[in-house]
Amino acid sequence: MINVVLADDHVLVRDGIKSLLEDQEGVHVLDEASDGKEALKVVEACNPDVLIVDIRMPEMNGIEVVAVLNKAKSPVKTLVLSMHDSEEYVLNAINAGADGYLLKGSSKEEFIKALQMIASGGKYFTGDISSIIVNSMINKGGAKQTEVLEKPEATFKLTKREKQILALVLDGKSNKEIAEDLEVSKRTAEVHRFNLMKKLDVKNLIELTKMASKYQLI
Repeated sequence: MINVVLADDHVLVRDGIKSLLEDQEGVHVLDEASDGKEALKVVEACNPDVLIVDIRMPEMNGIEVVAVLNKAKSPVKTLVLSMHDSEEYVLNAINAGADGYLLKGSSKEEFIKALQMIASGGKYFTGDISSIIVNSMINKGGAKQTEVLEKPEATFKLTKREKQILALVLDGKSNKEIAEDLEVSKRTAEVHRFNLMKKLDVKNLIELTKMASKYQLI
């Protein structure tokens, strides 16, 4: 059972999300909050697995809430659910320690997928958001082109297929989409992706993006 707290200052939005989640087996909405400060109180009282939080709220915004929980080393995972897809909002949320960022226009299937992945200890950033992360990392890396690389690309010995997988993953493609693009089975795509991340010694998209940028793998 994934126990959730919702934080959004719009009642209709909270009601919609609550209705969606309560139709999903294995998910339980413990409580709700209408502003940032209330969200922190509710989280402390309920100790949910995941806090789903909007960015723009009175008293304290969602990014500030995430930062407070992260600083306090709270075990509660945080999923930012927002209508904003600007680079500033996305990167601020990530820097604050958010475990995921999802746009309010996302499908129910993606919403549940993100929630389950975050609750299990993973990270989830929707495809459009992934491209923002990639571009940000690449731009930061570009400012240090004179820096000597600790490991040349040859050290990783990426195969041609692994380089293809890497490019598709950084584009925010799912395993199913990667399989379709490469005309292989989903299972084969999953194995290639697993082997790639194991070879680069990374656990999530953010680490993969940093590694790809730092060692100019793409």
